[in-house]
Amino acid sequence: MKYKKLTQEQIIISLDRLTRFKKTGDKYLRVFSDIIYSNLLEPSIRKCDIARMEYKEITDIVSGIFNFTLGEPDDLIINKKLEEYENSIFVNDNNVKLLLKNKINYKAALDVLPQEIPVNLQWLKSLADNEDAKMKRYLHLLKFPIENVILAEGITEEILLPAFAKFLGYDFYANGIQVIAAGGKNQVVKMYYKLAEELKVPIFVLLDHDAKDNIRQIEPKLRSSDKIHLVSCGEFEDLLPKSLIVKVVNSHFENFLTITEKDLPTTVPTAKVLEELFKTKGLHEFKKAEFAKLVRDNISNQADISEEIAAIISEISGLNKTLDTKICS
Repeated sequence: MKYKKLTQEQIIISLDRLTRFKKTGDKYLRVFSDIIYSNLLEPSIRKCDIARMEYKEITDIVSGIFNFTLGEPDDLIINKKLEEYENSIFVNDNNVKLLLKNKINYKAALDVLPQEIPVNLQWLKSLADNEDAKMKRYLHLLKFPIENVILAEGITEEILLPAFAKFLGYDFYANGIQVIAAGGKNQVVKMYYKLAEELKVPIFVLLDHDAKDNIRQIEPKLRSSDKIHLVSCGEFEDLLPKSLIVKVVNSHFENFLTITEKDLPTTVPTAKVLEELFKTKGLHEFKKAEFAKLVRDNISNQADISEEIAAIISEISGLNKTLDTKICS
């Protein structure tokens, strides 16, 4: 076989994609197929040909391309740690396990990484030593290895749960918590079915109050390690203290809009109230993600966290007692 050397950009992108929190077979096949298609010169091969190849052949070719570029590895310590991690998190069949038994020279590849790298690549670099992985994650906020997944309906929860937890003394990155926003309660059901088949780690499902029918759909497939929390009333946005919302609106839109808690009736969903306020005051369209980021940046005291949000964080922290981390009262 004749290879073309990988570029620095290819190496960085490949390492990044291989260490993301995504189903093992999906990410490895995508990365390996792209490398073979771009860097195998002879024999000439098409993408449709790669799809018909044996997994071991795919793995051997990719290992060859990496090591043609970087040199043969002195050891396979990082490879073995990645293999053990992926198999501990995901349910992998024997074919996918062959992809993990590669001989990529990770140590040499790490030398190509720039100084500023995402957290998954920081974790990859940490695998080169023999320190305890969970303790290193806790000390350096590496997020990986992932130990628990929170499956929520929307982007607000994805942005704010880690922020509220951090204020309460429980850092998601330190404790290996991955938050996934499904994009609606019906999507939560579909996503849970998928994740329950793919993952070995516990899943914490957070649903708005109107999702009782969706819980009934999930319950027959609910694993013993998983848990569901139904918001006591309304949506997650309705759990935000009115004082916090007032603080956010008045500090960010002080030249255009000033409100009091009386402008936030409890009988109307908070998101709808804000949508109407934005519209009547001629502001830009109300977007949950943008507003959630403003809320995140304004969390400054205990009064900014409702009792139910604190209870949810406490439930989440209870999933992981590895380092005996406790919520501050």
